[in-house]
Amino acid sequence: MAATGYAFDSFAAAQAVAETPDGETFAVLSAVAAAAGCWLVAGFPERAGDRLFNSAMVIRPDGELAFVYRKTMLFDAELPWATPGDSGYRAFDTDAGRFGVGICMDLNDDGFLGWCRGAALDALAFPTNWVDEGDPDPWDYWASRLGAEPAALVAANTWGTHGALRFCGRSAVLRQRVILAALPKRGDGILRTDLAL
Repeated sequence: MAATGYAFDSFAAAQAVAETPDGETFAVLSAVAAAAGCWLVAGFPERAGDRLFNSAMVIRPDGELAFVYRKTMLFDAELPWATPGDSGYRAFDTDAGRFGVGICMDLNDDGFLGWCRGAALDALAFPTNWVDEGDPDPWDYWASRLGAEPAALVAANTWGTHGALRFCGRSAVLRQRVILAALPKRGDGILRTDLAL
């Protein structure tokens, strides 16, 4: 939900900012991906007919849309507006390795983790709105869910509050319980690290 925020108290509130995959958010981010010559993954509220999804667009280095992944396992805060995803889990191959996409609560889905292992991923792009539940950071939990999985987790997490929800920040890149790069609980930032895939 990179451009809109995450917390919507009704279907109408989410619908007011939801977009099709070729909408304004894609137009802006497509230009960024093309200018930088990079792959870009960003979450957005997707409108598909009369349904809404918590989705992630995956944009190729030429600025073209590769695909849209729709979040499979919904969090309670999404139930008033989102439909469970029907896109299936997705991966994409880059010059740097094979990446998968998962959104937030997908990490709690054993089926998703099984897919990650079977897909032989080098890294997992993980846009998230991880709620602050008072723990120092979410890294231990994320790492415990991945276990010995060799894929790196590239987590871009929301910080601050949106509606009644407070988010924990702590965006990070980690692999097998090793934190390769991390941001604090509050404030915007950029992470850069060599994954050596």
